Amino acid sequence: MDMTILGSDEYRYEELSEWAQLPSGWDLGEVVDIAVDRQDRVYVFSRGDNPMMVFAQDGQFIQSWGKGQFTRPHGVTIDKDGILYCVDDDGHWIGRFGSDGELLSSIGRRNQGAVAQSGEPFNRPTKVAFDPKTGDFYIADGYGNARVHKFSPEGRHLFSWGDYGTDPGLFNLPHSVCTDREGRVYVADRENHRLQLFDAQGNYLNQWNNLHRPCGLHISDDLVYIGQLLPQYPFNEDYPNIGACITIHDLSGRRLARLGASRSGEAPGHFIAPHGLAVDSRGDIYVGEVSWTAYGQSLSPPRKPRSFRKLVKK
Repeated sequence: MDMTILGSDEYRYEELSEWAQLPSGWDLGEVVDIAVDRQDRVYVFSRGDNPMMVFAQDGQFIQSWGKGQFTRPHGVTIDKDGILYCVDDDGHWIGRFGSDGELLSSIGRRNQGAVAQSGEPFNRPTKVAFDPKTGDFYIADGYGNARVHKFSPEGRHLFSWGDYGTDPGLFNLPHSVCTDREGRVYVADRENHRLQLFDAQGNYLNQWNNLHRPCGLHISDDLVYIGQLLPQYPFNEDYPNIGACITIHDLSGRRLARLGASRSGEAPGHFIAPHGLAVDSRGDIYVGEVSWTAYGQSLSPPRKPRSFRKLVKK
């Protein structure tokens, strides 16, 4: 059986599209995000029938939970204590769950969003990230606002920053948020085609350009992984070398690798819409794609392309 290898040099990966060992009759649905805990258990957050599916590192199914809990899953992040922060964008809230699926508490009022474009938390939030030094956390907010909100570990709102626009410090859909080990805050400013960096007080530091709709975002071992969406306008949907890829960068923004073919697609080695990324202790990458939303629903007839794969570090 031929292997599909992505990347080059020290960033080479074998693609495993059939990694997940699901119960009979199940499918993954549309995978929006992934998180990996300290035991390398893989939490797959989906808009399918089983919102949270948990696997061992080798793909063995462990459990699932979350039915009836979410309006539209979007992002998942694990804190240092193993608590999962699950963002429900259309539900306008974030649920704090134990690894067994027990709902411990919530942030925001479920199905009661703030007024759109008011800047108040939350209107269609997208992702949570943690300050590694203080335990404070950040929430990107998101589709209905252009803000990042900072909270104390106890869940007290500290302050917010951002507004609509293209200038430094402004946003055109803050789609994901991450922090590095120094506590710098990275925001995937998706429709401004850039990544913006801030300090822990929300002060603008820098931006990385030359990205196409950066969507998925993950930082591990001083490497920044960015999932970029395919081009979707009628005039550029067949352009090569535009998005539909994962890029790997160092903390200065220097691109170290590009994973993916020159055009979007369903064949091995091609991506459509890398929306959620996670990395385990081996350096293997887990990729969730919103391939139904970005592509499959517009086909004639509509169908569900694959939405998940594992990339094994070589």
